Amino acid sequence: MRLRLVSLNASSGRDLSTGRIDVDALADAVAGLAADVVAVQEVDHLLPRSDGLDQTARLARRLGMRGSFVATVHGTPGEAQGVREAHRTDPDEPSYGIALLVRGSSDRFRQFRMPAGRGRLPVFVPGSGLRWIPDEPRAVVATVLATPAGPVSVLGTHLSFTPWQAGWQLRRVQEFARTLPRPLVLLGDLNLPPGVVRRVLPWRPLVTGPTFPSPAPRVQLDHALADGLPASVRIEGRIERVGGSDHRAVVVDLQF
Repeated sequence: MRLRLVSLNASSGRDLSTGRIDVDALADAVAGLAADVVAVQEVDHLLPRSDGLDQTARLARRLGMRGSFVATVHGTPGEAQGVREAHRTDPDEPSYGIALLVRGSSDRFRQFRMPAGRGRLPVFVPGSGLRWIPDEPRAVVATVLATPAGPVSVLGTHLSFTPWQAGWQLRRVQEFARTLPRPLVLLGDLNLPPGVVRRVLPWRPLVTGPTFPSPAPRVQLDHALADGLPASVRIEGRIERVGGSDHRAVVVDLQF
């Protein structure tokens, strides 16, 4: 049995070269990967900048998958006014967050929320240039896949861009995952390089190599980490440019 897992920071479907948001073009690019699970970060939900689309539903429909969106903020990130923490996913509230897309049978989706830190960092905001952006709340979304080889837990997340907060959040992810069945795979943009990730969370890295910025990547921010994988599982991982995102995707094949 082969299980293909993908992590992609979608940048709201924005093409880095043109600045245009086109979630259908992103879906077409992701479809070429033939993935069983896709963890997506930086997903828009009913935001004006992306034509009011429910991007998770659009991606899931075009990929033939089920999707779960978890809002981390209501409003458009990077705007000075109108952005507030999302304490729950309101299907009618314009929001921004993460999503997990699954093909086949799986358990219910679970989520775990983490508060924003107090830090501010200079971040490039498309259309606005370099701005000092306050930290945002973060979340984890998880499900347990039903496979012929038994249950496999998959988590998706996007951690803080302030390193100290991201490290703290990674430990919280580990605590949240304690009750999930093994084997387990964590996918996401952790905003931390591999050396720091290894010191904070001693799970097995499945892919190594730079992922950001996508045209000429210099640092690995996007990761796939495993806990409890049987020794008999064969692992093939790669980093691939998918669509026009400013991050490259992490692609992992697990052969049971």
